Amino acid sequence: MGLRQFLVDAWGWLNFKPVYADPHLGGPDRRAFPGAHATWVPDDDTRRLSAYTVLAAYDNNQAGELAEVRDGPEARERREFGDPATFVDAITADVLGDEQHIVVDGADHDEDDTSPEAAEASAVQEDLLQWAEDEQLAMRMQQGERKAVSLGDAVYRLSWEPGKGRPTVRAVDPGFYFPVLDDDGEFPRRVHFAWELAADPKRGLKDRLRRVTYELGPIAPATVSATDRIGRPLRTFVGEPDAPLLTPGDTLDDAGGILRQYPWNDAPSPYTCYLTDAVWLLEDLERTSDIDDLPTDKAMFAQREDCEVLNALDLMIDFVPVIHLPNTVPAAEEHWGRPSLARVLQIMDELAASDTDAARASATTGSPIISVSGLQDTRSDIEAGPGMVFKLADGGRMDVLNTAPQLAQLLTTVESLRDRAAVNLRLPAVALGTQDPAQMPSGYALRLSLGPLDKLIAGMRLARRHKYMLMLKFVQRLFIAGQAPGWIGRNVQPATIVMGAYTPTDRAGVLEEVSTAYTANLISLETALRMLVEGGWPIEDIPDEIERIQARAFTQAGALADATGDAEAVRDYLGLKGQAPEQVPVPVLPDGQEPDAERDAGQQQ
Repeated sequence: MGLRQFLVDAWGWLNFKPVYADPHLGGPDRRAFPGAHATWVPDDDTRRLSAYTVLAAYDNNQAGELAEVRDGPEARERREFGDPATFVDAITADVLGDEQHIVVDGADHDEDDTSPEAAEASAVQEDLLQWAEDEQLAMRMQQGERKAVSLGDAVYRLSWEPGKGRPTVRAVDPGFYFPVLDDDGEFPRRVHFAWELAADPKRGLKDRLRRVTYELGPIAPATVSATDRIGRPLRTFVGEPDAPLLTPGDTLDDAGGILRQYPWNDAPSPYTCYLTDAVWLLEDLERTSDIDDLPTDKAMFAQREDCEVLNALDLMIDFVPVIHLPNTVPAAEEHWGRPSLARVLQIMDELAASDTDAARASATTGSPIISVSGLQDTRSDIEAGPGMVFKLADGGRMDVLNTAPQLAQLLTTVESLRDRAAVNLRLPAVALGTQDPAQMPSGYALRLSLGPLDKLIAGMRLARRHKYMLMLKFVQRLFIAGQAPGWIGRNVQPATIVMGAYTPTDRAGVLEEVSTAYTANLISLETALRMLVEGGWPIEDIPDEIERIQARAFTQAGALADATGDAEAVRDYLGLKGQAPEQVPVPVLPDGQEPDAERDAGQQQ
């Protein structure tokens, strides 16, 4: 008699699902997850892809349809009222906050700072804000963050679009993401995006597999688009086979390797990123093939709009423009995040079961079961209805089965399970909108009730902070590599995306705190305004707000004049244009005469 085997990994929290866990090794059911068992899917990704399908089913009220594979048709009768999606939406909104701001270090500088570094930081911040508006970054982040919260992972893919003159960013479903991980599991040097294309009999197309690959590798000699002997597109080296030409600007080192000087690096780099986009017929793939080892001789490579063949195309950048965003801080030497609902899925099942029982009980409560004895009419097909009269013989009686108490108990159970799920998710009732904040005894009590949510969001934002900094770094590099107007000669500036407030804030309390600190000269005006922004005050641009405040600060301007005696400094403080006059202008009288003190004195006499 052997011990029962069980699997503990990043997806072990789903082993309780019969459709997900094999009785022996924890393998997902092939009938429920056929895509995860495709021949080209690596074995290590089978449980991950199956977990994404399970989580998507909960999010779309389709967990019953998935359970039908193992539990039979009766599993589809379960009621699912959207509780998982509600929790996911609430957490997504809290992580993003009420608004997002791009902040470049040194951009919000003092007006007296006229250094080139400060001017460049301000210019980069303005250009990034304009790029975010053009690229609809807020919407892209909403798409990516909901994937991260619901599935545990999100993926952003960046590319330079010459037609738009700017980098583009797209949120990609993590089910299409297949990185080739190193030992550290953090920054893969080779990333695949793969998905199957259904057959189209009308167009004569069979089932196909498309794979888009980004790979960071040594710089190779220059290549151009060409075709093989049967007309398939490919890339070939420029020059003679024994003496290929280099890409303009590349150089050779002492060992014969190729180096390239990128504008954002101090020293030449031997690496570049290659892009490959190809399609295979599924019937051409052997059963032993996986996504990282597909036969290149059977691939049909795609072509870009400019007719460049996407077969190891040199992108002229030394980084992989793909960002993996985990929902939580990954465990040591792990790559994948954990979905927010991972630890409460069993509660979601209990909620669905209780909702199903409550729906059935409500049917007997609204249309109760009636027992009649001594009925004069002996028909057996009599049904009770509004206004119906039953004629009973002597000694007859009518009894009604009252299921209202059971329904009330079931509804209480539903609310108890929902509260239990909220507690385990660290979502207080006031954050879900199910509790009136006015019922809280004090603002301090409200702040304490939001403590678990603060810790939850702090941990989730910690997992995202460096990823969004990396995104803005890649965006700046793509602007520079694309030689966009205004970006030539610029340096990459440290930038990040600051999330807004996610909890109810006491604006009056924040204002009092900021006013006290600023009046006591403990904080600067820039810091005071940033604290107000974090407290929910509608300040769109801090430097512009500072200029408007100083333009009306006549008391402070007078104090500056008394302290320095410099009229020019006072005019700069007030934001006045032009030069200060050296002397008071002489007024011109209506008759055009110059003022004369002696003549005026004679007229008075």
